[in-house]
Amino acid sequence: MELRLLETKRRSQKKTLLGVGATSLALHALLIAGAVYATLSARPADTAVRMDTTVVLLTPPQREPAAPPPAELAEPLRGFQAVTVPTQLPTAVPKLDLQERFDPKDYSGIGVEGGRANGVVPSGNEVYSEALVEERPALLSAPPAPYPDLLKRAGIHGRVLLRAIVDTTGRVEPSSIEIATTPNPGFDVPAREWILKALFRPARMHGRAVRVHITQPLDYSITSD
Repeated sequence: MELRLLETKRRSQKKTLLGVGATSLALHALLIAGAVYATLSARPADTAVRMDTTVVLLTPPQREPAAPPPAELAEPLRGFQAVTVPTQLPTAVPKLDLQERFDPKDYSGIGVEGGRANGVVPSGNEVYSEALVEERPALLSAPPAPYPDLLKRAGIHGRVLLRAIVDTTGRVEPSSIEIATTPNPGFDVPAREWILKALFRPARMHGRAVRVHITQPLDYSITSD
C-alpha cells in the first residue's frame, strides 16, 4: 500500500512541472513576439512617393507652312521696260574748259530760277515765317517810344509784345499789327504808333526781298530822369 501511494505522488508532481513549463514557454513566446512587433513598428516609415512609371511625350512632326499663292492682278502692270546693260563701258574723258563761266540762267531742264518744285515763280505776296527765311529781318531805326504820362506817374512799366508783317521795303503793314501781350492797355496805342515809324531790313529768300511775320518786343521802363 505504501508503494502505491508514492507512485501516485510522483505522477502528480510530473504533471505540475509540465503545466508550469508550458505556461512559461507561452509567456516567453508572447514577450518575444511583442518585442519583434514593437521593433518593426518603431522604424521610420518611407513616405516618399516613388514613380515606377516613365512617361514619354511624343510631339507630332512639325509641318512647314504652305507658301501663299501668288497674288493675282486685275490688270497687268504698265510703265515698265527692260533695261539693257551696255557691254562696253566708255573710257574716254570729255574735255573740260576751265575758263568757261557758268551761267545759272543758261541750263537745260524744267523750271524757272528762283521758283519752286512745281516750277511756279513766287508772286511776292506770300508771307514767310521768320524762322524759314534765309536772311531774317532786323530793326534798323525807330524813334523813341512815347510813354503815356498817366502810366509813367503811376509807375506802371513792362514789355509790350507786338506781331506784324514787314513788307519788302522794310515797313510794317498797318493792318497786320497785333498786340500779343501788354502790361497795361494804355501802352497799346503808343506801341502801334512806334512800330509804324520803325524801319526794318527786309527778309530775303534766294536773294529776293519777301514779306515776313515778325514778333517785336517794346520795353517801357521808368528811368531816374
